[in-house]
Amino acid sequence: MIKFLKFVPIQITFFLIIGILIGNYFAINVVQLMFVCCTVILLLVVSNFLANKYLKYFNSLFTSFVFLTSVIIGISTITFQNDLNTTKHYSNQENFKMDVPVKSILKLRKELKSNTNYNKYEAIVITLDEENTVGKILINIKKGNLKNQLFVDDELLVKTEFRAIPKQLNPYGFDYKKYLKNQQIHHQVYLNNSSILKLPKQSKTIYGIAASIRKSINQSLIKNGFKENELALINALLLGQRQTISEDLLDSYKDAGAIHILAVSGLHIGVILLLLLFLFKSLHQFKYGKLIATIFIISLLWFYALLAGLSASVVRAVAMFSALSIGLQLNKPSNIYNNLVISMFFLLLFHPFYLFEVGFQLSYLAVFSIVWIQPKLYNLWISEIWFFRKSWQLFTVSIAAQFGILPLSLFYFHQFPGLFFVANMLIIPFLGFILIAGIVVIMLSLSNLLPQFLATFYEYVLKLMNEIITWVSGFDAFVIRNISISVLAMLGIYLCVVFALKWFEKRTFQRLILFLSTIIFLQSIYFFEKYQRQSEKEFIVFNAKESIIAIRKGEEVQFITSKAVNTINDYTIGIGVKNYKISEANKKIFHFKNETILVVDSLGFYNFNSVKPSIILLQQSPKINLNRLIKTVKPKLIIADGTNYKSYLKRWKNTCIKNKTPFYSTSQKGAYILK
Repeated sequence: MIKFLKFVPIQITFFLIIGILIGNYFAINVVQLMFVCCTVILLLVVSNFLANKYLKYFNSLFTSFVFLTSVIIGISTITFQNDLNTTKHYSNQENFKMDVPVKSILKLRKELKSNTNYNKYEAIVITLDEENTVGKILINIKKGNLKNQLFVDDELLVKTEFRAIPKQLNPYGFDYKKYLKNQQIHHQVYLNNSSILKLPKQSKTIYGIAASIRKSINQSLIKNGFKENELALINALLLGQRQTISEDLLDSYKDAGAIHILAVSGLHIGVILLLLLFLFKSLHQFKYGKLIATIFIISLLWFYALLAGLSASVVRAVAMFSALSIGLQLNKPSNIYNNLVISMFFLLLFHPFYLFEVGFQLSYLAVFSIVWIQPKLYNLWISEIWFFRKSWQLFTVSIAAQFGILPLSLFYFHQFPGLFFVANMLIIPFLGFILIAGIVVIMLSLSNLLPQFLATFYEYVLKLMNEIITWVSGFDAFVIRNISISVLAMLGIYLCVVFALKWFEKRTFQRLILFLSTIIFLQSIYFFEKYQRQSEKEFIVFNAKESIIAIRKGEEVQFITSKAVNTINDYTIGIGVKNYKISEANKKIFHFKNETILVVDSLGFYNFNSVKPSIILLQQSPKINLNRLIKTVKPKLIIADGTNYKSYLKRWKNTCIKNKTPFYSTSQKGAYILK
């Protein structure tokens, strides 16, 4: 580990990541950044000259400027690759206005997972009012409109409103706006038949070619009798497309701890690399045969990455295995740590937004953990029997990977699949066969040479795989849900694991002290966060289709609602509270700190002689004269939650403006939180 940390590329990559984080969270002026870049490069050259001439005195200075240069490169790469910083971005045009119909040409880039009402696509804004532009956008097309007529690379002439991506309106919910921002998507449009004119086919992109190939593969498989779930599994396992997998099947893979199988990553690319090495081995007999074979292998790996949608996990895996292929060509198989770090450096250099993708983070942690931890676990017991030795090897790989990704998984997904090792033991040994057989089936299917017995057999294998996963996930008692963990606690756990393993490697007094110190640090985080929870008091009006009010006093939370929804789970997990009560929504008056809150629901009753409310909460679209209510009660704030009609909200807002009474709509501003 210490030798690994002394490896120069890991140090440079670390400071590159620091720079990317700075550039992402702080607004950087492009002109000033260019000036800083030139200054730092000049200082780097000067310090290099001084270090070469007076090594003893200036070597540390040169090293410092190398690291500073890495930070500046990180800031620069994310700043210059941020589409919003380009003058050609559609949102930087003079004629761009939010929520105003504008004519534009959109080119479809990727088909996304649809929801109940809309088919979704990622697109490029080619023109805006006949001005050439750049920038990605989210397209929502109402279901039933043009679904079977739209493909990647199609260009659509539309006249529609550009709308903002809605922010997360409730505390601790999934922030879809932030997720899309990391994909460089900042606006969306809603389309239907009347607002779309499909233009004649224009130039083809590599994304369109890959989508056409995937479409041909799916059509040929459907002809050979592959049904919905099995076809969706082929798309996920081999083509990197998870849009068609049902939510139930996806949940089964999550609960079984086998969701990584559905993401084309290192495991899949490794199997394909072994197959390609076998197929091109015969070329080694000829002059320059090794070089030609390596070029073919790397080209096919990157073509497969394109076919799989260029996700972060597949790009990372292909980049790493490309370096491995070059090492094999040179008869110098490089250290796996070197491959990992170098592939990470170049991926982040050319696509810094990968850093914020969960798949990218998990894939690197998993591979690093397997490389570092698995040999130590495997050496604890080595059986002389081949079957037990291979089973133990597979088991230790699963455990090592879980060591690496567990804290991060708990932070993002809040659950732990206790039977993950069972699912991996039952599936992973056969995954190589499943992948290779799948490639053969696809090739034969495209050539119209697929025998029916082979198609039936492979479909049965996939169906059996789904049934095994569903069976494992059915042991619900082994799935630990609603786990709450903060960023600080996650970092503390990682420190604890690292120093525990270092002490396990070499049991010295110094390492024991470091390990015990991390335990004390982790305990301090626990007590600090517990103190924070106990001292918090909140009154919250959530934004939801069902009225939800929460009253929090320390670690006790009471929800007043007629229906328990996911919003409650998100909130309780976010604040780290497990004990809460749910009461029926029949209480109309609340006292919190110095405020009295009166709920006015569909009944429209608000005359309470004994109570003078300071805040009015409107729910379920009450038919009231708000002007009269304000003059009668004289509240200092009007709140309207998500259960009210939009037309009512607009009218109430205008009334409040006339009466100079503050108006708060949760549909626009998010949950109202009184502390």
